[in-house]
Amino acid sequence: MGEGIFQPLHILLIIGIALLLFGPSKFADLGKGLGEGIRNFKSSMKEPEDKNKDATKPPSSPTV
Repeated sequence: MGEGIFQPLHILLIIGIALLLFGPSKFADLGKGLGEGIRNFKSSMKEPEDKNKDATKPPSSPTV
């Protein structure tokens, strides 16, 4: 059978130990913080694209 740390039984065991160590409330807060971090990372990755679109536009010439 496939060897490695990412087998389903190993993952369940790791989650169970983490739940025992931190408790349900801390475990939920940890998940919430992780989700917010991923969301912020994604939004920061999208921001440079928006700035690059503005930078590639030719500057408008002033009308005299």
